[in-house]
Amino acid sequence: MGRILLFIFFLCPLIFISCSDDENVVKEEPYFRIEENPTGLSVDINGATENYVVRSNRPWQIVAQSQVDWIRAFPAEGEDDGIFEFIVEGNDTFEPRNANFAFIVDGNEQPVLFRVDQEANVPFIVIEDSESGIGVPSALTDVTINVQSNVNWSYTIVDGSWLTGTDLSESVIKLIAAKNTGEERVAKLTVSSAQYPNLDQEITITQSPGNVILEEGFDWLNYGSTIFYTTTGETRMDSWSTEEMDRGWNSTENVSSSNQKVVYARTGFLKLGKTGYGGDLISPALSALEEPQNLRVTFKAVPYKTKGGTEDDNILNVSVVGPGTTNIGSLTIDNWPDYDSDPECIAIWEDESSNYEFIITGATAETKIKFLGGDYNLVGVGKGKNRIFLDDIKVKIIE
Repeated sequence: MGRILLFIFFLCPLIFISCSDDENVVKEEPYFRIEENPTGLSVDINGATENYVVRSNRPWQIVAQSQVDWIRAFPAEGEDDGIFEFIVEGNDTFEPRNANFAFIVDGNEQPVLFRVDQEANVPFIVIEDSESGIGVPSALTDVTINVQSNVNWSYTIVDGSWLTGTDLSESVIKLIAAKNTGEERVAKLTVSSAQYPNLDQEITITQSPGNVILEEGFDWLNYGSTIFYTTTGETRMDSWSTEEMDRGWNSTENVSSSNQKVVYARTGFLKLGKTGYGGDLISPALSALEEPQNLRVTFKAVPYKTKGGTEDDNILNVSVVGPGTTNIGSLTIDNWPDYDSDPECIAIWEDESSNYEFIITGATAETKIKFLGGDYNLVGVGKGKNRIFLDDIKVKIIE
């Protein structure tokens, strides 16, 4: 019994010391800071998303000091270290705006607010392609004019009795150009705002003379790069939108290439074919023809050359689907691009050497025109590649 009491006697001080150590542990002081210590953000009319890194050892929240719907913090709360962002929308109003945010750390508001300022917008009207104008063929044609604006607007047309409005929205004017049986004709369309008369914008609409029955510049395609050897972003016809396909251009499904339509959209022009396989382009039917006619087909074409200078085969076969006969079966496309003098591959389209033509006799309203790069199956044929770029196709009645 004495030994037990002695053991308890020595054990009690140990218990006492242990309890005392627990009571003396001091919790780490709360802290909260944003790296680089920003206190505000200035944003232009386009809006922005800005990321911030938080260093903290406590739960924190970001709280707007007023009701705002044009900016938000995400996430708006966190535990300890973290990252959040302010997401600021574009400002369509003509007033500058600002908002203040408080940081609540472990239930306590920090002494400094974070302020976000955004510039006021200015009234504007922009007509797409206003500098270059719009060209339409002589046939009955839909005309679409895209308008960007942040004010109320209306439009007027001068010398445009041949143009009829069919639809109007906040950003699009849709017209129909009547068939032209005579000389070239020109109208001017003006978009204006009664509140801001100094914002008036104008675009010229030019309709080809009556003997031009098809005219296509592919300006409605906007994929990939203008640089021929940069294939990133180019889009095969199988993946075009319904609206793009409704324009009437088509391609044969290449059975040698998994039934793909091997024609690719670029920025305002097309590429026929890929490695090992050729692709064709088939026009809409020449429905403007009221009787059999002889036609001149003009177009621009460029052969494919790699960045390092390796050249594809460069044969473009031409034919018709339906009535009519072409005067030639193929052309050699030999205006090779020069990437040193024309790195963006823009100037070559204006060079006279890029223009080609052929004749069709006996075409009717059912006739379609076909362009084919080499052949459908190029595996083991020549260089195995026959890619051709096409643009600015025009079909004109030979008088």
